[in-house]
Amino acid sequence: MAKCAVCGKGVHFGNNVSHSHRRSNRIWHSNIKKVKCKVNGAPQRIYVCSRCLRSGAVERA
Repeated sequence: MAKCAVCGKGVHFGNNVSHSHRRSNRIWHSNIKKVKCKVNGAPQRIYVCSRCLRSGAVERA
């Protein structure tokens, strides 16, 4: 669905592997939040991952 506006992180794809080693597709969803941040001095709602929020890559509005 959403991608981080700062680092571009989105969904990741891989396989579920059962005990008998049969494989099926699966998706890992990144922890993306819709937050109000300052973009060029103006507040705007953007999608940001939790790592960018925690590291201070964006300034909350």
